[in-house]
Amino acid sequence: MNETFLKACRGEKTDHVPVWYMRQAGRSQPEYRKLKEKYSLFEITHQPELGAYVTRLPVEQYGVDAAILYKDIMSPLPAIGVDVDIKTGIGPVISNPIRALKDVENLGEIHPEEDVPYVLETIKLLTTEQLDVPLIGFAGAPFTIASYMIEGGPSKNYNKTKAMMYAEPKTWFALMDKLADMTITYVKSQIKAGAKAIQIFDSWVGALNVQDYRTFIKPTMEKIFSSLRNEGVPLIMFGVGASHLVHEWNDLPLDVVGLDWRLSINEARAFGVNKTVQGNLDPAILLAPWPVIEERVKAILDQGMLTPNYIFNLGHGVFPDVNPDTLKRLTSFIHEYSSQK
Repeated sequence: MNETFLKACRGEKTDHVPVWYMRQAGRSQPEYRKLKEKYSLFEITHQPELGAYVTRLPVEQYGVDAAILYKDIMSPLPAIGVDVDIKTGIGPVISNPIRALKDVENLGEIHPEEDVPYVLETIKLLTTEQLDVPLIGFAGAPFTIASYMIEGGPSKNYNKTKAMMYAEPKTWFALMDKLADMTITYVKSQIKAGAKAIQIFDSWVGALNVQDYRTFIKPTMEKIFSSLRNEGVPLIMFGVGASHLVHEWNDLPLDVVGLDWRLSINEARAFGVNKTVQGNLDPAILLAPWPVIEERVKAILDQGMLTPNYIFNLGHGVFPDVNPDTLKRLTSFIHEYSSQK
């Protein structure tokens, strides 16, 4: 097992900077696009052999130091009574949005072995037979999940979500508790099945200011990470457009703070982040000529390698139009450049 990624999560010295890419599984890979001609996302994730194939493909093709489980943050929601559909060109659409406290009270509980056995079987398949790198499991954070549940789908301004926070705090915190419990149970089942690290994605939490995060979100995140703390795997937090919240994440009982491209690693350290840092190349740079990519990556690596607790990643997910050969070349460059330092 290549444990470089896990060592970096723990702040241990490594021979080279470990690297993996958010959304490395799927999207830009021709093999994946061919699969999508026949199967939907939900159909792929419901078939362990297919889900495992998509998950391990970038490890084999790019030589990355970790795999990220191929699935969607919406995967556990049907189990608690949320009617969700992933619509092409739109994203998750929910036909029974949360509008009142009774809607929250009507939500059920997740029983992973019964409700999402295909997720657990995919993890077991990967970790017992197919991978020689750690598998990262994941879950969507309660704010991001709640935003879909309240808005009914993707949103640009999250007005309905914020309105519930401000006007119906009892309903809001009841929903946060429900989603925290779901997340804890779901993630623990992934770890039990073999996941060696967990990343919590809070894609839309950057829409909140620091005060609202502290009031309406942070207690829920404390509950989640505190409950997972004794599971013995590294815990990673990541959000988009949330640079103003990194010092809040640094306070949480987690191991790795993920950065998008808006905040440099040096700035994050100056901001008080003393945990392992993960990031943070703007994924759009991957569409530039190689000399531009190399220059930007060197600058990030030079900052990240000032301390041993650093993992290279993108500041968000791989775009569909990124050439897979670019990611393979980038991985090799990161390994070679960092091993010479």
